[in-house]
Amino acid sequence: MTDVAQPQSENGPTIDIEGVTHCYKKNQPVLSEINLSLGAGFFGLLGANGAGKSTLMRIICTLLKPTEGSAKVCGFDVIKECHQVRQRIGYLPQEFGAWRLHRVEEVVDTLAALSGMNNKKERRARVAEVLEEVGLAEVADRKVKKLSGGMVRRLGVAQAMVHNPPVLVVDEPTVGLDPEERMRFRQVMTNLGRERTILCSTHIVADLGSGCSEIAIIDDGTLAFQGTPTKFLTNAVGSVFEIKVPTESAATIESKHEIVSRTFDGANVVFRVVGKSAEEFSTDASKVEKPTLEEAYLAFMAKRGKLEQADQTETVAEDSKRKRRRKKAKQD
Repeated sequence: MTDVAQPQSENGPTIDIEGVTHCYKKNQPVLSEINLSLGAGFFGLLGANGAGKSTLMRIICTLLKPTEGSAKVCGFDVIKECHQVRQRIGYLPQEFGAWRLHRVEEVVDTLAALSGMNNKKERRARVAEVLEEVGLAEVADRKVKKLSGGMVRRLGVAQAMVHNPPVLVVDEPTVGLDPEERMRFRQVMTNLGRERTILCSTHIVADLGSGCSEIAIIDDGTLAFQGTPTKFLTNAVGSVFEIKVPTESAATIESKHEIVSRTFDGANVVFRVVGKSAEEFSTDASKVEKPTLEEAYLAFMAKRGKLEQADQTETVAEDSKRKRRRKKAKQD
């Protein structure tokens, strides 16, 4: 296996952000005093639309200069040493426009050559290696237009990794994928995160579940949370409650409480709601001991008075429904 390119300082953080503030307009910060240190692992960056996630990722990728503060990748400053940083970062944008009429292996080989890998024998060996890592070795000779949506996303990861960077930045990687492809892509990220630093920005909370080392939440340009998924879930215990009421009483519950989710049980509706204690509800409520990551996120945002913004963050089911609607519209 090809050795992963190592950071300048193996003991320090791979991504180190100190006091980063950015303003597109004077006195209107999109990011405010962000401090974030990441080592090896799979890290999730979560937040509502307009929270500042994309701005932060653009700064890390040397595409945007922060108004204040500093950001380093593998010990190199993203402004003063941008060329060194770019050599150490692989980037997968939300829209990866792969060459549809070319073979999978050909696409990655061409991009490897453009990255400066001039030794043909070594380059082909690395292309074969990276296609194996992302689970595309068996379709190396297939044209891109014949790939599924999930395979195209994994091809995007392959091209971002082919020059063997220690840092991989991924933007909205699973949008529109079916649950099986989503799970497969998440496993690829988890495996790669064992030797690299992977920063993944997503609006689908479940994508940051099993295998994710830490979660960082950006809210109104500030770092609202950083910690493990387990810590995040633990913080939500005591804030999510379950209420079961007849269907005719559902409207009353919805008007009085912050609803996290709802399911139907015969003639009843089972709500999961945000609250401080069971006593505040007019009907029997039980504390949810093991909330899901989506529920924990909605409860977290509700405490900050941002549940409406949190609703912009989709669950897996909602994203799948949106995909089916688009497919049906095309057929019609």
